[in-house]
Amino acid sequence: MKYSSILLLSASLLSAAAFAGSNTEAAVGGALGGALGSVVGGQLGGATGATIGAGVGGAAGGAIGADKRSRTEAAIGGGLGTAGGNVIGQQVGGPSGGLIGAAVGGAAGGALGNAYGDDHDYRGSYRGHDDHHHYRRHPGKGHYKNKHRHRHH
Repeated sequence: MKYSSILLLSASLLSAAAFAGSNTEAAVGGALGGALGSVVGGQLGGATGATIGAGVGGAAGGAIGADKRSRTEAAIGGGLGTAGGNVIGQQVGGPSGGLIGAAVGGAAGGALGNAYGDDHDYRGSYRGHDDHHHYRRHPGKGHYKNKHRHRHH
């Protein structure tokens, strides 16, 4: 188990280094959460428990490492990535392969989910208005604009 832990850490860091910017934190969170969830789930419930644990841990890790506005997308990406990576890794390399697959899948899923969330935030601002048009019809007057009219007789 010593060598698989070293290999897992190396795979996590290498997969996290592939993503730049704020996505790195979501990738590392998804990788570590997925790997830890895979180990705990495997101890409690075998291969099925490892897959469920990897999904839950990857979702939590991806959400913790993501930006505030894109935590939901990073959690979904991290959960799906770790669960899928765990299943594929178990088929290829047994429990150790599942652990590595969960780490790599969680890193990719968390980072992609965070990137999608960031991209989705910049499409428009609050209430669907375009961010490039900052204007007000009557600046400074509000709903009091017609209160005090002075008529010249």
